[in-house]
Amino acid sequence: MSEDVTAQPAGGISAPGAALSDRRPTVSPERLIAELVPPPRFGSARFDTYLPDPGQPSQAQAVRVLEEFAGSITAGGGNGGRPGGRKRWFRRSEGSAGAGGPVGVYLDGGYGVGKTHLLASLWHAVPGPKAFGTFVELTNLVGALGFQQAVAALSGHRLLCIDEFELDDPGDTVLVSTLLSRLADAGVRLAATSNTLPDKLGEGRFASADFLREIQGLSAHFRALRIDGQDYRHRGLPPAPAPYSDAEVEAAAERIPGASLDDFPTLLDHLSQVHPSRYGALLDGVAAVCLRGVAPVPDQSTALRLVVLADRMYDRELPVFASGLPFDEIFGAEMLAGGYRKKYLRALSRLVALTRDTVPAA
Repeated sequence: MSEDVTAQPAGGISAPGAALSDRRPTVSPERLIAELVPPPRFGSARFDTYLPDPGQPSQAQAVRVLEEFAGSITAGGGNGGRPGGRKRWFRRSEGSAGAGGPVGVYLDGGYGVGKTHLLASLWHAVPGPKAFGTFVELTNLVGALGFQQAVAALSGHRLLCIDEFELDDPGDTVLVSTLLSRLADAGVRLAATSNTLPDKLGEGRFASADFLREIQGLSAHFRALRIDGQDYRHRGLPPAPAPYSDAEVEAAAERIPGASLDDFPTLLDHLSQVHPSRYGALLDGVAAVCLRGVAPVPDQSTALRLVVLADRMYDRELPVFASGLPFDEIFGAEMLAGGYRKKYLRALSRLVALTRDTVPAA
């Protein structure tokens, strides 16, 4: 794909039913940095708007721990990493990272228990400079800026929040381990969410034993907090809504200003030509996503790209009108049994939630 194509104007899609697959956006490094903030869905997230499940004490405990963590960063002054003259939030422990032990919190739990809400609440509670991004966005930033410039851009921050922390290949393991070590040494506090404990990252995806030292190094940066519970997006709700007909999807694309319209297989093919760091820009100005002919995802590479797109659509709260198969049937049994199972389940949870947004209340 050419690197010098121009992004669609930020004002959005003007022609009714314009296709996402016709867009080839570019994203500047400056935009990548400027967008390191919580997505619109979590722009108003605060600790007091998080509703812990009374049956899951770990949720209320996570709020208390994160509020304390936010207070320790704010009290520390400077970039917050070394609160001079005050008791360290984490005590030094044998084998821990750096002179002060772990410098961050790691929220581990299933999808839909509110980890991103809590991470965004922490970000909002701490004065800047600070950054918030998904793991994919962080690695994309390093790719766009180069490692040294990325370290320079982030090392003056009080806090770096990393959502959806996953390691999909050995190169990412070494890259992120080195980056976080450099930032921790510079005094940056760290917070992350994941569906996988830090010492289990990469398990089932690559020969993680070959990179055990790097993975253990990552784990040493964090105090892990387990958050239990059910997916809040689907508590007490029926299964995925029935798909629309092609005609209903096309009518929605015509009716809704700023809606896109794509054939699902065509969009999947197009995603292979757009770097995942640009999937957010792909959705600039889009008010709703309309998809004809949703079908099983053919392979793992395509499935992982769809996971990223689903995350960006969910961040932007875009309703999804779709015909074909219900979204909870697009990933085959083999995919759901493999090393990326948790990613696929998160994507299904979010896609189903977005399709429910299009169903009128009874």
